[in-house]
Amino acid sequence: MKIVILFVVIVASLAAPFIRRFDNEKALRVFPQNEEDVQFIKHLARVMQLNFWKPHSSSYVIPKAFVDFHANAEDSHIITGLLEEKGIKHRILFQNLQEAIENQLSKAGNPKDERFPSPRYRTWLEISTWAYRVSVKYPNLVSVVQAGNTYEGQTILVLKVGSQSAHKKGIVLECGVHAREWISPAFCQWFVNEAIRSYGKDKAMTKLLNSVTFHVVPVFNVDGYIWTWTHVNIDRMWRKNRYQDANNKCVGVDLNRNFNASWGTGFSNDEPCSEIYAGSGPESENETKAVASYIRDNISSLKAYISFHAYGQMLMYPYGYKSEKPPNSKKLDKIAVSALKALSTLYGTSYTHGPIATTIYPVSGSSIDWAYDEGMKYSFAFELRDEGQYGFLLPENQIKKTCMETMLAVKAIAKSVVTRDI
Repeated sequence: MKIVILFVVIVASLAAPFIRRFDNEKALRVFPQNEEDVQFIKHLARVMQLNFWKPHSSSYVIPKAFVDFHANAEDSHIITGLLEEKGIKHRILFQNLQEAIENQLSKAGNPKDERFPSPRYRTWLEISTWAYRVSVKYPNLVSVVQAGNTYEGQTILVLKVGSQSAHKKGIVLECGVHAREWISPAFCQWFVNEAIRSYGKDKAMTKLLNSVTFHVVPVFNVDGYIWTWTHVNIDRMWRKNRYQDANNKCVGVDLNRNFNASWGTGFSNDEPCSEIYAGSGPESENETKAVASYIRDNISSLKAYISFHAYGQMLMYPYGYKSEKPPNSKKLDKIAVSALKALSTLYGTSYTHGPIATTIYPVSGSSIDWAYDEGMKYSFAFELRDEGQYGFLLPENQIKKTCMETMLAVKAIAKSVVTRDI
């Protein structure tokens, strides 16, 4: 009997999820001023367990550009002391990261109010249920396509939004490629709901929906997104998908490094434990393969691709994998300026813009570069609010403002696509 009990205890312990809380861990912003400061930060990354937020790797740390990362409680105390000793400017973004995670969902409205849109972050079950519900309720404006399945067998949904007239241009809106960036799926939901609400009432939006079909991917990385919810107080900062190679203990691939756009050529990582692990090959992941196949099947009508991330308040366009500007870079820049001008009219929010490689950091295998190379010559990536005060933990009370201003920018981009001969 004792042996049986012992066996049950062992099995239960093996089946239990890895507990990853962030009690008393700190998130810091550091301002390296010179190469000596940069090398010191890289040294810290080698000897301590630092989780880089901006940029995503110590390899991209440069002078005069801030660095956001979080460290465990013990290392945080040591790091702040060393930074003060060396005179490196820094500030603490979160004194207790676990507390900030738990507070993110307590900043808005009545949780029992299930009417959409409302300023709440939604679970995947809520999002998928909503997607089918709006397609049934508004069949002349919204339809749902099952693009494929994730590694864990979840369905990747695409909502086609627009009037049912033929020969329309198409624009892809991609949200939720990185699991922890919850504001991204929140925007895609907002966009669909706003399209439904304003069609037939707002002349500009009605004209747009009569001219364009929006292919909305509300959550690209479904498995990772579910993980951040089911482990919200354990592993809220998860970024990648949930693929696991039987020969490796580390989990996940960065889906925004897995596209066939100069894949694996130095601006990603071939180490499976890395936050920016690019996978075993281009489109090695179910999710990437499903979305890429869907796009190839519809490529004749698709003219633009817009990807939504967080955080940093940036609007970027190709390229990420090389410093060379695309042939239509002047047009892309002009559209970006126009979009950000529209965005700023609501709350005065300031964004930076430019090519990915020089605006944020070089990256290979991204969806934006791949889409551009496939023929969608008006491809953009947003880094939504904020600039680091909350980072990935943007409170629910900022969802509405973020979505309202971003909507203005997206409409400006879409209008440019409609009016240009592309």
